[in-house]
Amino acid sequence: MLVDFRNEPLTNFQDRTFHRAMKEALGDVRRGFGREYPMRIDGRDRLSGHWIRSADPSRPKEVVGQVAAATREDAMDAVEGAWSAFEGWARVPAEARARCLFKAAAIMRRRKFHLAALMCFEVGKTWSEADADVAEAIDFLEFYGREMIRLARPHPLTRIQGEDNEVIYEPLGVGVVIPPWNFPLAILTGMTVSSVVAGNAVVLKPASASPVIAAEFAKIMEEAGIPPGVIQFLPGSGGEIGDVLVSHPQVRFVTFTGSRDVGVHIYELAAKVQPGQKWLKRVIAEMGGKDAIIVDSDADLDDAAAGIVTSAFGFAGQKCSACSRVIALEDVYEPILERVKALTERLKVAPADLEEASYGPVVDRAAYEKVLQYIEIGQTEGQLVTGGGPAEGDGYFIKPTIFRDVPPEARIAQEEIFGPVLAFFKAKDFDEALRIANGTQYGLTGGVYSRNRAHLEQARREFEVGNLYFNRKITGALVGAHPFGGFHMSGTDSKAGGQDYLLLLTQAKVVSERF
Repeated sequence: MLVDFRNEPLTNFQDRTFHRAMKEALGDVRRGFGREYPMRIDGRDRLSGHWIRSADPSRPKEVVGQVAAATREDAMDAVEGAWSAFEGWARVPAEARARCLFKAAAIMRRRKFHLAALMCFEVGKTWSEADADVAEAIDFLEFYGREMIRLARPHPLTRIQGEDNEVIYEPLGVGVVIPPWNFPLAILTGMTVSSVVAGNAVVLKPASASPVIAAEFAKIMEEAGIPPGVIQFLPGSGGEIGDVLVSHPQVRFVTFTGSRDVGVHIYELAAKVQPGQKWLKRVIAEMGGKDAIIVDSDADLDDAAAGIVTSAFGFAGQKCSACSRVIALEDVYEPILERVKALTERLKVAPADLEEASYGPVVDRAAYEKVLQYIEIGQTEGQLVTGGGPAEGDGYFIKPTIFRDVPPEARIAQEEIFGPVLAFFKAKDFDEALRIANGTQYGLTGGVYSRNRAHLEQARREFEVGNLYFNRKITGALVGAHPFGGFHMSGTDSKAGGQDYLLLLTQAKVVSERF
């Protein structure tokens, strides 16, 4: 009998055993640098002659691995193969599908340090961030397995004399999974296994910045018992295969996490009915945010400052939930700014595999140049408080940067930067603070630090975000506890890690029989 779901504990690296295990894993991963990874179609390795080079953003000359890049022909084969695999997989009982996820969770626990170490190098996650990423992946496996068992059980319907009525949740078919690089194991796992445990087959197109950890995931799922072809591992560029997959008439649904612009493009492309297509495609999209924390007049300022710095600068601000705006009421504006500045200037930017790093690099050169460009823009829109440029080192390191007195309509107030840049805004009262907070096209996460119950309840009603946090950081949503997804241009509010998520990947059939 299954025990109730519990979130996977995080690793205490102060424990000598765990500390030593992580150091050993980092060494093992480094010794494996440069390996080649094939794509995986119908359970068989395939090469294309083209490669995606995955480099360590802390040391860009070091190649973590090379992963085969798919062609359009590979994409077509993957969709066809997924349909062949779906026919058998959809008939596997839900409990048996779920057991594959539980097996995968056990494998990840045994390889936790190896997986975390790989993320330190491939995307620049610190020890704690990488460990949390693995823990969240395990959570998704455990949670969605249990959810599918629950969904497969009989569900009460209104009883009618002389009839037997039941509702059955059936899989949709073949989907395309397009995960992000910033949670290269956790979100990739959640998006993929939710689809698969529901009985679907998928074509998994990992992010080009994190294909090696994705290849490791694909191996784990096969080892856990997922039949060949149910997960088609198809690395490749969006330009080469992305549109081919999304527009394919035999693709039933698309799950995507990434930028607003790409998400809108996918949504538009998937909405067009192609010749031979006999359904309207579903799109599950999470597209980022411009997240704000409001600091009220009576807030605990030390607590607020700590939560702001963690939310803004963890993983170099490369989270869709990261705090990029602080809206403080006039009477606490200067005190909270000074506290945040002081904590920020203690942060150590260093290669992510070094245990002393507060955060590491941004993910690649394109991200590095984009963030630095926004910092230049910020210096024309607000007053620089601290940071303001590259940090020391050969990698893509950027100083934690704060601007003050930023107008709500400024570009750094409206556009997602996805880097270690934080803007401060002054509000004359709580109503204005909420107006500023809601004054973007996004609505993912938000927070309020306040002891005023009336203001907290007002924010509960009026703060337009999918995940709202009071008196705590606004990052670090836990599966099961904080179902995650946003409003407006932050996506379809799909609530990953929640009890309604698998409904998006199934279709309900009602069967009524009169006796």
